[in-house]
Amino acid sequence: MPSNTLTMDELLAQSEVEALKVGDVVEGTVTSIKKHEIWIDLGARGVGVVLRREIGHGQQLEVGQKVTVSVIDPEMEEGHALLSMRRAVKDRGWEELERIFSEQEIIDIMPYDANRGGLLVELEGIRGFLPVSQLAAGHYPRVSGADKDEILQKLNSLTHETLRVRILDVSRKDNKLIFSEKEAVKDDMAARFADLKVGDTVQGTVTGVIDFGAFVNVDGIEGLIHISEISWERVDNPKNYLKVGENIKAKIISIDKDRLSLSLKQMSEDPWLSEVKAFKKGDEVTGKITRITPFGAFVQLSPSVEALVHVSEMSDDESVDPEKLFQLNEQKQFKVLEIDTENRKIALSLKTTATKKTTKTKETKPKAG
Repeated sequence: MPSNTLTMDELLAQSEVEALKVGDVVEGTVTSIKKHEIWIDLGARGVGVVLRREIGHGQQLEVGQKVTVSVIDPEMEEGHALLSMRRAVKDRGWEELERIFSEQEIIDIMPYDANRGGLLVELEGIRGFLPVSQLAAGHYPRVSGADKDEILQKLNSLTHETLRVRILDVSRKDNKLIFSEKEAVKDDMAARFADLKVGDTVQGTVTGVIDFGAFVNVDGIEGLIHISEISWERVDNPKNYLKVGENIKAKIISIDKDRLSLSLKQMSEDPWLSEVKAFKKGDEVTGKITRITPFGAFVQLSPSVEALVHVSEMSDDESVDPEKLFQLNEQKQFKVLEIDTENRKIALSLKTTATKKTTKTKETKPKAG
């Protein structure tokens, strides 16, 4: 029998090849890779073409590679089939994603892009999203004033970086796929929190400095140093004391759910307690005006000791205006009325020193004649 003549079994097998239908998922071999299209050999079922837009994100192909494709159109006018790799991957991908979700498996992902709301991810041919709110403490973008451009810049730095996540929500019907980095580290964080207690000294890295304090990454746990806990001095701008990327030691002052409240100033002794010993009730003192408010003025008596002269202790005139009576940074004399060491408060009076000066003036006034 000539070698090019088919046997009866081969002819029967060929005739039983099922025709392609829309939605079929079949296997083929890459025969040609062009700029805008990939050609696939489907064996006895002919050939097909995959347009570039129908290839999964980041998928690398080479001639001779076996691939799985989905049929979009079984027979174009030119006689070949129109195929999609993306759809084929999606069909299988949803099943795999649902399995990962049901088993709460921790997986690695690599975001390919970012927007102001979070990171864009493709997994198993399905595009998903990792919201900013679901980033772990070490990756959360802490910026002043919620600057959207700065947030985007920080998120862009996470693209093409491997992140460990759990699937938070998956729905083929709604075409929804949401990831969470926080959920992936939750169990580990719980174990770390169990080892911490109030009063412990911890080491961390400053991840953000904002108007009301600074955020610190303590071995993956988020910590906050409130502006009032940065220094024993009065802090107007936290950025004058802390910088992003700086490694610091701080004391845990409270543990709230998934965050630590930290103190930097409590790492050293309170200088107020030693400096206040230089003053006692009834003393005449000289101080610099640091703040003026409708209810009084704050006076700096030493580098760490600040006192208050209440509006009622400024003058016998009840309509006295502190802003007219004082100027910022001017030096004035006061009398110490009270020292409350427990609450770190000192009350001053301007009235007694003013009365004393008036009396002295009257005593030294020369007599007439």
